[in-house]
Amino acid sequence: MWSTPCFPRGAGPDYVNAIILTHVDVLTGPATIMAILHRIEAKFGRERHERWGGRTLDLDLIAWGDSVFPDAATQTAWRDLPADEQGRRAPDQLILPHPRMQDRAFVLVPMAGILPDWRHPLLGLTVRDMLAALPAEDREAVKPLP
Repeated sequence: MWSTPCFPRGAGPDYVNAIILTHVDVLTGPATIMAILHRIEAKFGRERHERWGGRTLDLDLIAWGDSVFPDAATQTAWRDLPADEQGRRAPDQLILPHPRMQDRAFVLVPMAGILPDWRHPLLGLTVRDMLAALPAEDREAVKPLP
């Protein structure tokens, strides 16, 4: 478990982040898993009123092996979304790999601890590569909890 600055910065207290690697039945798709994660969030009081608003719990599906959902063009469009639009627009479908994972130390630091050599299927970069490309300040702000 990791202590990480709130995202976006200043929007609330620090978070506790964790990452898990799991194997699921191949008949279960990522949309089903995401629906389950949203139900868990709701049980813990999560209400979705605004993009990146305060939340009691935030469960994300970061990747589904080396698959791209729904397709490479859509994933790339969301990954390349200008910064000023990222906080205003939310996709109406699941996008995998998560289009912001390469920008977020709070994802990559924990992920590097369990899957450093996972390779982004479109960028061709490993978790280790993406993490190294982030500013040192961002990486150092993610601290393991005792």
